[in-house]
Amino acid sequence: MDDEYAKLIRRMNPPRVVIDNDACEDATVIQVDSVNKHGILLQVVQVLTDMNLVITKAYISSDGGWFMDVFNVIDQDGNKIRDKKTISYIQRRLENNASFAPSLRGSVGVMPSEDHTSIELTGSDRPGLLSEVCAVLTDLRCNVVNAEIWTHNARAAAVVHVTDDATGHAIKDSKRLSTIKELLCNVLQGNNDLKAAKMSVSPPGITSWERRLHQIMFADRDYERAELGSDDEDKSSRPHVTVLNIEKDYSVITMRSKDRPKLLFDIVCTLTDMEYVVFHGMVNTGKMEAYQEFYIRHVDGLPISSDAERERVIQCLEAAIERRAAKGLELELCIEDRVGLLSDITRTFRENSLCIKRAEISTISGKAKDTFYVTDVTGNPVDPKIIDSICRQIGQTKLQVKHNSTLSSKPPQETTFGYLLANLFKARTFYNFKQIRSYS
Repeated sequence: MDDEYAKLIRRMNPPRVVIDNDACEDATVIQVDSVNKHGILLQVVQVLTDMNLVITKAYISSDGGWFMDVFNVIDQDGNKIRDKKTISYIQRRLENNASFAPSLRGSVGVMPSEDHTSIELTGSDRPGLLSEVCAVLTDLRCNVVNAEIWTHNARAAAVVHVTDDATGHAIKDSKRLSTIKELLCNVLQGNNDLKAAKMSVSPPGITSWERRLHQIMFADRDYERAELGSDDEDKSSRPHVTVLNIEKDYSVITMRSKDRPKLLFDIVCTLTDMEYVVFHGMVNTGKMEAYQEFYIRHVDGLPISSDAERERVIQCLEAAIERRAAKGLELELCIEDRVGLLSDITRTFRENSLCIKRAEISTISGKAKDTFYVTDVTGNPVDPKIIDSICRQIGQTKLQVKHNSTLSSKPPQETTFGYLLANLFKARTFYNFKQIRSYS
């Protein structure tokens, strides 16, 4: 009965999305009003992230039965969103997603697919791991069409879409899938894996694979960091997360880190999967630094109640920020796709003592467009002579250096934001949000 009543309320109060290019000088303002429900903030942020929009500022309010958020967004080139078709598409996506009632279960939703088989992997990270995985898949006549690989805190996770190289479609034979699972688990297990390696085969789900990677690494407890040495630079470059209880009803989380794409998505993913609800929030980004502040409670209605819980929240949010921000040299490969291509490329990296920290693999219209973030086997910057040699082997126009994150500027310094949401508790109408935005 409660579910039916909630559905009735949503039908009576359909979500409303307003996209305004005049309210802010340097960004498009998107306002989302909807009946409140658990997980809606993640849904909205995921739509904006899927559209490759950069969120420069955000104001969040979901106290009581109503959800009302304002986002300042720009495209990848730093411009407002002016194309009418794009604006209409964003509006439809947000309204459809905001009216959808998500399952509160942590499992990924699945839908059948004839196009490819989705493989999820997790295990201990080590140099050459991706090369070994790709070699096994090639030997088993599997073609990798899309993949995303993350490494963090000595753990590795991947979501890989493969097809049968003979048919170009998903692999359905149960014996063959069992063989793939057995051989990949052997590769992932390694010799000194104190945690169990895992490999599963499942249809692709409605949950984005980026969120799935967060869920996989969270379940693998990658947030349990090994003790750092005396490397002050390593410590100072980490994000700064604090958790305080203010008043009796909320816990306040503040995060300060280097800004990067999809940062808000990664944080909201983790808070949602840890079953915390954001009631109020503020996001502000500068040229290099991002500052985020959230007033949260657990889904049971209670704030963070112990030092152990507080420490776990800090560890998990630091991990969420760091997973996608792997250090290393960014290499972009653009080449005609073929069976075994990824195996050959990763073997070349391994033979030249490169360690892949993160990778994004995609195949579009017969072309492979892959991005790799690499270091040497000790985690230090790669010798430029080695990169030149690899580029000559593969082709100067096919493999190019895009960015070296090891040469990034100094980590963010202490800010003077303080608790900018002190008065936000009193805000309950869009007028208040317009007032806040006008002064930002």
